[in-house]
Amino acid sequence: MNLVLTVLEIVAPVFILAGIGFVWVKLGIEYRLEFVTRLSMTMAVPCLIFVALVNTTLDPAALTALSLASLVAYGAVTALVLLLVWGLRLNQGTFSAPLIYGNTGNLGLPLALFAFGEIGLEYAVVVFAVMAILSFTFGIWLVAGAGSFGKVLKEPLVWATVMGALFLWQGWKLPTFVDNTLGLIGQMAIPLMLITLGVAVARLSPGGIGRAVFLSVLKLVICVGCAWAAGIWFALDKAAFGILVLQVATPVAVTSYMLAAKYGDDAQSVAGLVVVSTVMSVGTLPLLLAFLL
Repeated sequence: MNLVLTVLEIVAPVFILAGIGFVWVKLGIEYRLEFVTRLSMTMAVPCLIFVALVNTTLDPAALTALSLASLVAYGAVTALVLLLVWGLRLNQGTFSAPLIYGNTGNLGLPLALFAFGEIGLEYAVVVFAVMAILSFTFGIWLVAGAGSFGKVLKEPLVWATVMGALFLWQGWKLPTFVDNTLGLIGQMAIPLMLITLGVAVARLSPGGIGRAVFLSVLKLVICVGCAWAAGIWFALDKAAFGILVLQVATPVAVTSYMLAAKYGDDAQSVAGLVVVSTVMSVGTLPLLLAFLL
């Protein structure tokens, strides 16, 4: 009973904030999704990542192990998903990237913070950074069929990760007023991302529900299995192991729908994956947390 209450206390703020965004849209109140998303992804989240890396209290060896475990986990997920998409004769541009990369930002970072505290957030930022770099390179190639090196160089998330890693490696610290300012900006990220998640889901029209349910279940099984195996292989501590599994297992990200629409893929099918996998996560993520805590 105590475990159930603990899990509910962790996931309740996440889904309540997402619910606020959902209800906001259903009430017909204006919400400028593009502006808020840009504010979050170009300012708030990069500041959150940078400050978390600069001020981390974690052992550099542990961060290195988690980074490598994340790369291995996503590599294994990628191989299995590509094989699945080929075997089911699905369109690669439409289905591959959404099934590989989850919502590690909007959903994964808040869950990590509420479940494992500040240490969990520091670990989660590492996994999120690895996922972001992979999705902005190989992920874009899967969707658009074109290189994305130029996009990577323009992405604040990538530079925040690189600069944060450099500060961490060199042991540099920020002046107090700069640290406080960037930290305050970064604090916007989690509530903004959760409310925006609810707004985005409320505006999506799911398509192909039966196939979306089937693929969402397969995505969860593949992601949990690969992350679990990678965590064991790299002998991660309990918190790092839990964060890796939790982050990799997050549902399909709303950005997958936006990319599908931008590059002319079947955006309606991706919308179905986003909605179905997100709704499923209301039950699956608390269950997963119960095993990880």
